[in-house]
Amino acid sequence: MIKHLICVSALLLGFAITVSAQDSVPKNPMKAVPFTDVKLEDTFWKPRLETNRTVSIPHNYKWCEDTGRFDNFAKAAGLMDGEFRGIYFNDSDVYKLLEGTAYSLAAHPDPELEAAADKVIHWIAAAQRENGYLNSYYTLKEPDKKWSNTPVMHELYCLGHLTEAAVAYKQATGKTVLLDVVEKAIDHVIDTFGYEEGKKREVPGHEEIELALVKLYDLTGKEKYLTLSKFFIDIRGDQSKRTNRLQGIYQQDHKPVREQDEVVGHAVRAMYLYAGMTDIAAKTGDEALIHAVGKLWDSVVRHKMYITGGIGARHAGEAFGDDYEMPNDTAYCETCAQIGLALWAQRMYLMRHGRVETERIVEVRAEDLPPRARRRYGPGDFTDIDIVERVLYNGVLPGYALEGNLFFYPNPLSSKGNYGRQPFFDCACCPTNVVRFIPSIPGYLYATQGNTIIVNQYISSTATIELPDGVVTIKQETDYPWDGKLKFTFESVPNENAAEKFAMHFRVPNWGHDQQYGFGYIAPITVKWGEKFVQNIGFAMPVKRMVANPKIKNDNGRVALQRGPLVYCFEKCDNPDVDFANLTLAKEQDFQVEWKPDLLGGVNIIKCQDVEGRELVAIPYYAWAHRELTGMDVWVKQDGLPRKPKADDPVWSDTEWDGLLYRELDPATMFGESDPLTMQELTIVKASYCYPNDSVQAVFDGLEPKNSNDHDLPRLTWWNHLGTNEWLELHFDSPQQLSTFRVYWFDDEPRGGGCRIPASWSLSYRDGDKWVPVKTDDAFGVVKDRYNTVKFDSVETPSLRLDVKLQPGVSGGVLEIQVE
Repeated sequence: MIKHLICVSALLLGFAITVSAQDSVPKNPMKAVPFTDVKLEDTFWKPRLETNRTVSIPHNYKWCEDTGRFDNFAKAAGLMDGEFRGIYFNDSDVYKLLEGTAYSLAAHPDPELEAAADKVIHWIAAAQRENGYLNSYYTLKEPDKKWSNTPVMHELYCLGHLTEAAVAYKQATGKTVLLDVVEKAIDHVIDTFGYEEGKKREVPGHEEIELALVKLYDLTGKEKYLTLSKFFIDIRGDQSKRTNRLQGIYQQDHKPVREQDEVVGHAVRAMYLYAGMTDIAAKTGDEALIHAVGKLWDSVVRHKMYITGGIGARHAGEAFGDDYEMPNDTAYCETCAQIGLALWAQRMYLMRHGRVETERIVEVRAEDLPPRARRRYGPGDFTDIDIVERVLYNGVLPGYALEGNLFFYPNPLSSKGNYGRQPFFDCACCPTNVVRFIPSIPGYLYATQGNTIIVNQYISSTATIELPDGVVTIKQETDYPWDGKLKFTFESVPNENAAEKFAMHFRVPNWGHDQQYGFGYIAPITVKWGEKFVQNIGFAMPVKRMVANPKIKNDNGRVALQRGPLVYCFEKCDNPDVDFANLTLAKEQDFQVEWKPDLLGGVNIIKCQDVEGRELVAIPYYAWAHRELTGMDVWVKQDGLPRKPKADDPVWSDTEWDGLLYRELDPATMFGESDPLTMQELTIVKASYCYPNDSVQAVFDGLEPKNSNDHDLPRLTWWNHLGTNEWLELHFDSPQQLSTFRVYWFDDEPRGGGCRIPASWSLSYRDGDKWVPVKTDDAFGVVKDRYNTVKFDSVETPSLRLDVKLQPGVSGGVLEIQVE
């Protein structure tokens, strides 16, 4: 066992600081070991890849068939009669499905699946126009309007996914039919877009083709594909280079990419763009681009990322919110966005560490790190490669059911029991994205730089890795993520002129930071060529209570449980005897980890105690909503933590947190007197109905709206109940003496939504077993952009009821209620 020494590059110890390279392009770049060279053999991921192959991929083929996605190509090819069906970007779902098929075939040859893919590929090839143009929507629906609305219509986005599929299919099967289609299609794009006179200087509204073109360049070596990718990146946000107007923040098209320093807009689009920018930065050594992606990286991991690796707080625009805006019950956290973050994180890792030669990596003892570094670079901080792991287990994995045929689109961190996975969606980006990402996981385990192999992810597997001096076979054995014990067996065959040894580096996960290993990478192990070598490594997996930056208001006074790479959550069905809405952990804990082989496919549960001494059970977050749909929370109240941390308290000061989002709970410094529960926390809110993406409790959470069209706050809407009678009830913990009621209506006009202020409303209070109208001379206001206040004769009551009549043909909602 290697002890005490860690291997941390200058970049790892300052990964939030702009990278400054000595040379424009690394002479010895770091490369990921291809997915085709790694075979998974574990009991955690391998069954999921098999479920993906036998259930998820066929499930998606069936849905693509039933919804006309395949037929659109046959129709465009003249092989079938009929009109285009579906949404204009549906071609992309077919392409992602083919990419996932390719990854799956590489791991497990399947003649039947390959034949199904080849049939679809034949239709795609037949649908291509003579000049290379390929898009079934425009070919069938608007043949004279091709390339007429690049910001909106996703032609380039679809081609990006086609390109990724073609590259993967060539790598997995050796077949080039789809690759030939792609090269012809991209040549048509080159003829259409560029700086030359008469060409369009526009960018895709939905980024994706940028990163895909770099993959095509890597496969073919043709410089023109790299040039085209760089063109789309260079002119984004730069009006001086464009023939159309900029599209703004939503599309990250508000200013030149080298000047962007905050992640904004549609989260999925942003991730694909930043991944493409990182690819180009790595290939070209463009210092301004390197600086930009470094600033953008800091923006997301230090200000806008959930503990699960989720990104994109807002349902409105599927977008990033402000810094530290992280609601739990209304978190959007689209599955596609989390996949995008993993794609970008992997590229950031390869770029940053590829610019530091492994020979220059510095060995540092954990105890020699300065105090600030020991505090900062622990379980609450995230490097790029740590985020890949975090997203794998907590961001992507929840996005599809254990059975493989149900999917999440948003991934909230809290639920009242009204949200579950679905078999498919009209906009099916998430199901098809999952089935392409899951089988690509073997490509995330290893990287190489020269004659050094770097182990980044821990999954039982066998890898055959080609180095300049020979070929190394690595067998990795582990019960990860349930156990941190790892065994590596190396066998190698050197070339004639090989050096005496090759080197190995092993990632120390951010959650594995301790005095044994410190943080970063374990000091390099050198292995003699031609000799069989065994190395054992172990990371302890204690249960950690994590606390959030005090600026994340929704998590004040709360903790989340984490063990190893897994974030845990509490479900009501496991804790039926507690007041789930006010579940509070005791200060002193004796965490017990128990293996449950027959629960949720086999999981370690965590047992702990609430403030009353009752036993609580937590399960891995990825496994929630697989049984009955009951309440769920990742962040739960913690006895002894302040619900409103004071800015002048050193423990919660900006200096102490220094940009961190999450840290391990320190009982010695963080615990104090518990704040009493607020009226909002003790009040139970009920409603006649609540749209699943909204929150009943949001109407009484104390958050102040900016206006009636405030999409940044959680809300309750009755969508899509139109013109109906609806109600809201507040049930207090004890009878309250009240005489004032205020309601702030939600109305999304002129944004185009279907919610408006109501036609009328009334207010009643509970008296015994009856609802009695309040006595008032005030009007029951239906005015936008302010509280509508009613003062009434004072009553003592355990409950209030708001009865609402919606306007004909529209729905409505409430942002906030206040009572006195």
